[in-house]
Amino acid sequence: MSFILTAVIMFGFWLLLSGHFTFILLTSGIVASLIVAYFSHELLFGDIDLKITVNRIVRLIKYMPWLVWEIIAANIDIVYRTLHPSMPIDPEMIEFDTNLKTETGIAILANSITLTPGTVTVEAKRDGKFKVHSIVRGVNMSGMQAKVEMIEGNRDV
Repeated sequence: MSFILTAVIMFGFWLLLSGHFTFILLTSGIVASLIVAYFSHELLFGDIDLKITVNRIVRLIKYMPWLVWEIIAANIDIVYRTLHPSMPIDPEMIEFDTNLKTETGIAILANSITLTPGTVTVEAKRDGKFKVHSIVRGVNMSGMQAKVEMIEGNRDV
């Protein structure tokens, strides 16, 4: 099942990037997608439970608009801090532990923190320990952490 799902994802991605729908290009896209899926389906999904994976994908899609809003709000805050005459910037290094159990959850949280202006993930360990640099003191990562835990399925949605 992971082979078929990987092939479909690869072909969809190929269609998005190609934008051409002639017979020869569609055929070569299908063949290329099948070859890539054959060699990489275990890397993308491994031994999966399809129901759990679909639920996580749906929760990730629901997470994206919230993350985009956080990025927009952080951009506005950074512009204010940059243009403010007294430049209220007070950097600090934050260390915290998470309850994230999967490498995917840790990667999503680390990337979400880094995508949000004003914060950079310096270190994200497999045991859930994070080190983050922030240009503002008192930044709280618990909201983002809770959202990523929901994607993983560790919290109620």
